[in-house]
Amino acid sequence: MKKKDLPTKIAVFPLSNAIFFPKTILPLNIFEKRYVQMVNDCMKENKLLGMVQPKIKKDSNMSVYSVGCLGKIINFSEVSGNMFLISLAGVIRFKIQEEIKTEKLYRKFKVNYTDFFNDLEQEKEEQIDTKKNLIKKIRIFLRNKNYEIQFDKLEKLPFEQLVSTICMIGPFSEAEKQKLIETIKIKDKVKVLEELISFNSINVPKKNYSIN
Repeated sequence: MKKKDLPTKIAVFPLSNAIFFPKTILPLNIFEKRYVQMVNDCMKENKLLGMVQPKIKKDSNMSVYSVGCLGKIINFSEVSGNMFLISLAGVIRFKIQEEIKTEKLYRKFKVNYTDFFNDLEQEKEEQIDTKKNLIKKIRIFLRNKNYEIQFDKLEKLPFEQLVSTICMIGPFSEAEKQKLIETIKIKDKVKVLEELISFNSINVPKKNYSIN
């Protein structure tokens, strides 16, 4: 997607402990009335919507973090009249500027992408040594957390997509995940990720993940 085609006003889906990044895929089960309406509207327009983590519940709405990711609906399946299964492809991260008043059930925000234009660029070169070192750390970390993951598929991902995938599925807190999505440059994101891997020592339940 080109910079000039990025919408400055977007529908936003706040979802707790869920982040995703450009060049990754996020499957979602949509059943709440407001988000069914949101997906219906997005499918009629540009198929674009934003994902962001909520912070504190306030009345009927929630305060949300300022940075999220714009996604495009690439798969859509209507399970029933009030339930959809969709897949979002990450396009570019955004920074929220202000909320827009709307008659819709869902929320809309004015956003800016300036800090994250690098998300639109293709990965220039494979960082082989850094990738091998990171995968080694991830293996040890997730094994200690009793996570089962398909490393054969993970290792085949391009470096940036590998880093983003671990940020998404890793056993990190809401605040830690937000720190990762707000880190602009890939080299800085790797540094933050390695710091979290070293620091994080909380046991989590055993989980199985598939890398598509």
